[in-house]
Amino acid sequence: MTAVSLTVNGERQSAEVEDRTLLVHFLRDSLRLTGTHIGCDTSQCGACVVLLNGRAVKSCTMFAVQASGADVVTIEGVAKGGKLHPVQEAFRDHHGLQCGFCTPGMIMTAIDLIRRKPKPDRNTIRQELEGNLCRCTGYHNIVNAIEAAAKEIAEAAA
Repeated sequence: MTAVSLTVNGERQSAEVEDRTLLVHFLRDSLRLTGTHIGCDTSQCGACVVLLNGRAVKSCTMFAVQASGADVVTIEGVAKGGKLHPVQEAFRDHHGLQCGFCTPGMIMTAIDLIRRKPKPDRNTIRQELEGNLCRCTGYHNIVNAIEAAAKEIAEAAA
C-alpha cells in the first residue's frame, strides 16, 4: 500500500492505495466520483478522461500514485456554483449527447482543447476527439457543441 495525496475538484484527498490501483478506480471506488466512466479497459474510448494539472488524460492509463501531488478535475468538478461550464451548456444546447456514456470524457477533452487552442476549427476539433469514441452519434453535434463553446468562452474572455 502507498499513500497518495492529491487535490480532486478543489478538495484535498488522501488515501492508502495498492500500487496497481488505476486513477480511474481511485476516483470511482475510493472517492465515489462515478462520472468518470470506464468504457473499454484498453485506453481506446476516452470515457475516463479527467484533467490532471489542467491537461486531459485518460485516467485508466495511469496509476493513482502517479497522480499524487497533482490537481485533478473530474466531470463533477466542472460546474461551479450550480452553473454549468460553457462546454456542458453547449453539449446540452447543441444535442452533443445521446446515451451520455462518453459525454464526461468528451467534455473534459473539449475543455482542454479550448484551453490550448481557443479558436479551433471543425477539423481540429475532430482531430482532437480521435481518442474519444461515441457509439451513438456521428460526432456532428459534438463538434457543433465544442465549436459553440469555444466561441462563447472566447467572447467572455474578450
